Amino acid sequence: MDASQRDWAHRVMLDGASTVHWQNGVPVLIEEMVRRGEAQLSEQGAPMCYTGKFTGRSPQDRFIVGDALTAHTVDWRENNHPISADRYEAVYHKMTSFLSGKTVYVRDAYAGGPAHCRLSIRVVNTLAWHNLFCHHMFGRPSPEALTTFVPDFTIINIPQFEASPSQDGTRQGNFVIINLSQRVILIGGTAYAGEMKKGIFTVLNYFLPTQHRTLSMHCAANRGSGGDTALFFGLSGTGKTTLSADVSRTLIGDDEHGWDERGIFNMEGGCYAKTIGLSESREPTIYKAIRFGTLVENMHCKPNSRTIDYDNAATTENVRCAYPLHYASDIVPFSVEKAPGHLFFLTCDAYGIFPPIARLNRQQALYHFLMGYTSKIAGTEMGVTRPQITFSACFGEAFLPLSPIAYATLLDEKLKRHNPSVWLVNTGWIGGGYGVGHRIALHHTRNLIRAALSNQLETVACTVQTPFQLVVPTQCPDVPSSLLQPRSLWQDPVRYDQESAALARKFVAHFARYQDADLSPILDKVEQGGPVCSPS
Repeated sequence: MDASQRDWAHRVMLDGASTVHWQNGVPVLIEEMVRRGEAQLSEQGAPMCYTGKFTGRSPQDRFIVGDALTAHTVDWRENNHPISADRYEAVYHKMTSFLSGKTVYVRDAYAGGPAHCRLSIRVVNTLAWHNLFCHHMFGRPSPEALTTFVPDFTIINIPQFEASPSQDGTRQGNFVIINLSQRVILIGGTAYAGEMKKGIFTVLNYFLPTQHRTLSMHCAANRGSGGDTALFFGLSGTGKTTLSADVSRTLIGDDEHGWDERGIFNMEGGCYAKTIGLSESREPTIYKAIRFGTLVENMHCKPNSRTIDYDNAATTENVRCAYPLHYASDIVPFSVEKAPGHLFFLTCDAYGIFPPIARLNRQQALYHFLMGYTSKIAGTEMGVTRPQITFSACFGEAFLPLSPIAYATLLDEKLKRHNPSVWLVNTGWIGGGYGVGHRIALHHTRNLIRAALSNQLETVACTVQTPFQLVVPTQCPDVPSSLLQPRSLWQDPVRYDQESAALARKFVAHFARYQDADLSPILDKVEQGGPVCSPS
C-alpha cells in the first residue's frame, strides 16, 4: 500500500466520525479543551491537562509489527517487542470502528527536520489537548503545503480504547503498536502524550540511519555566539533541556536531533520540558515560555488560585510543559548547524562514583555511548519512584529499533571526521550514593560546561580516575576543586574504591551482551574505552 492509498484508507476511516476537526489553530483547540472539560486555564493562560493513570511512558507496552521488512532489520532484544501483522490488523479495525460517531481532531505535520529526510505525518486524536500537543511538538506545514499534503505515516491515538490482552496479544490494556511497513502507529489505553512524540522518534531512528545514513540522536543541541555547536546526550531527567537552555547560547532543540553530512538539525517543532521545581532564576527560557498556548501537563495550582505550583508533585514528578520553538527566546528554528565541537554525555550517577566532568578519548566516547549508563529519574516511566540504575544504549535505547551498534558505528564515523571534544558529565550524586551523598548543584554543572565550551579546561592539570581511566581536570573557574575529585568527598575513601570497582564490574558484565554481535570494525575501539577491572 503506497502513501496515496494509505491516505485514502484513513480518510474512509474518518468518515464514520460524527465531527472531524482538521488543522485547528491554538485558540480553537484551547476553546475545545475547556468546553469538553479536558483542561482549565492557568493564570498565565496556559491550559492545564492531566494524563490520568499513566503519567509517563510504558516501554514494556510498545510493540513493533514483525514482518518481512522488520524480521532481520529490527533488533528484537529486550526493548523491541514483536507483535504479528494479524494482531495489528485486528486492533486497527477495532480502533477505527471505535471512532464511529466520535469527535476527532486531525493534524497534518512534519517530523525529521530538513525536507530531504523528514516525514509527513497525520495524527488522529480523540482528545483536543493531544492535538494541541502535536501542533507544538511537530513541524507545521505552510497553508500551500497542506493543499497537496499526503502523509508518510499516520498516528491513531485513542486513549479511551483499551486492548484485550488475551485477544490482541498485548501485555495489558494500554499499548503502542508501530507498523513500519504499513506506516501506522496505534496508541490506546493511555493519555500520556509523550507516547506520540517517542513513537515518531522510534520511526525516525529506523529510517534515518537506514535510508539517509544519518545519525539520529536522543540529545539536546545549542549554538554559541561564534557559531559553534554542542550536543547534550542523556535520558529524561539528566539535564538535557535544562543545560542546553543556557542564556549565553542559542537553543537549537532540547531532545531529538539528526547529524548528516550537512550538519546538525532539530527533528521537532517544539520543546517538552520537565517543570518540577521550575523557577525564573534557574531556567528562565522555559519559565518565560509558559504562556497562552503552552500545554501544561499534570501540574497543579496553588490553593484558591490559578497560579501554577511548580513544586507540587502530587500527581507525578514527571510534570511537563509543551510549547512550540518560537515561544522560546534565543532559538534557532529549523536550521542546519555545522558539526558540533563538543559532545556532552550526561549521566545521573546514583552511586556517586563518577566525577562532575571528565574528558573522553575516542575509544571511551564510543564505549560510554554504547553503555549509556545513568539512572532513571522518578516519574519518567511508569513505576519509577526513585532513581534506578540503568544502562540505556546511545542514551535512548527504548527508542532504538536498530541494533545499538548501528548508531555507534555512525557516531564513530562522525568522531573520526570532525574530532569534537567529548565529555562525560555527572549530574547525579557526589560524596556518596543516593540517600547518603547529595546531587551536584546545577550552577556547578553549568560552570563546568561553560568552561569546557570556552576551552578553559584544555590547559589545566588533570588526574586519571581508576578504574574507568577518566581524565579529570583538577580545577575549573567558579567550581570548588574538591568537587572535581569525588573520592575525597566520601567519608570512607576505601568504601569509595570498593563501590567504584563494583560499578566497573557492572559495566563489564553489561558489555558482554555485545560479545555475540558483529561489532567489526569498532569492536577493538569500544573495548579499549572500558574500565580496567581487578578480580572481585
